[in-house]
Amino acid sequence: MDDVANKWLRFLLQALNYSLFMGLLWYFASSPSVRLLGADEAKLTIAFAHAGQLREPCRMLSQQELNKLAPNMRKIDDCPRERSPVSIEAQLDGAMIYAASLPPPGLFGDGGVDVFYSAKIAAGVHRLELRMNDSVRIEGFNHRFDQVVTIEPAQILLIGFDSKQGGFLVKPALN
Repeated sequence: MDDVANKWLRFLLQALNYSLFMGLLWYFASSPSVRLLGADEAKLTIAFAHAGQLREPCRMLSQQELNKLAPNMRKIDDCPRERSPVSIEAQLDGAMIYAASLPPPGLFGDGGVDVFYSAKIAAGVHRLELRMNDSVRIEGFNHRFDQVVTIEPAQILLIGFDSKQGGFLVKPALN
């Protein structure tokens, strides 16, 4: 009889412990609300990967240079591996919010750079200016974006870059 009573007491205490644990888990999962952005704030995120242009242009090999190479190594042009650093600037309403010059990674300086910047900004209408230079052979910036954007409260404005689609891509996304 003692074993049966102890068994039921253990089951009852175990059920009570599980209920208490599940109640705490439910409370902390649903009750305390967390707001990462204020009622009148939005978020601006610049995120993309881009490889700068080659530092030096490819050069055509002469016939004498080709003859010096082994037959399996012969190709008509010689292209260096090293890439240009990527310089980027972002302005919001005329104020500089991000500026960076990112050297190409890799043992030979031939990798692409990863650009990431994120900041809280006031929601509303803003003038967004983006400039980027990915070639040491060009003075100034060879990629530009200048546009008035409207950002709603709690919205995330994503900025990417795709050279095949014409440069900077701006995509509003709801949080």
